[in-house]
Amino acid sequence: MKKCGCPYCNKGEALDKFGVLAFETETSEIIVFKDQHHKGRAIVAYKADHIAEIQDLSDEERNKFMADVADTAKSIQKAYHPDRINYGAYGDTLGHLHIHLVPKYKDGFEWGGTFVMNTNEYATEEELNMVVENIKNNFRK
Repeated sequence: MKKCGCPYCNKGEALDKFGVLAFETETSEIIVFKDQHHKGRAIVAYKADHIAEIQDLSDEERNKFMADVADTAKSIQKAYHPDRINYGAYGDTLGHLHIHLVPKYKDGFEWGGTFVMNTNEYATEEELNMVVENIKNNFRK
């Protein structure tokens, strides 16, 4: 079921406000976040339906989704070598299952604290394209 206003279900302008669809797997959409204060920041969104909670997935669906999360994190690690990757699964205002992957760097922006959802300072199109390619080229390699 597609839910009106959901950027993950409806794509287009709603998604374009904050992200760029990098590529898809069988289960997920990997989206590069336009705010790149944390170089390599991405989102893994469940794509089959407008599912809000991870516990609403079957074991098989959950395992595939979490494999995509882990493989995206590995891609970010290979491409950008962060000291840590923070994971955020928030759904208070947007009820669609998605997980933020936020690379953190020692002595870098927000190290040791919770990441800000959006600073409203976006990377250039060229920078975003480079992040898309770096994550895509390192996915499941």
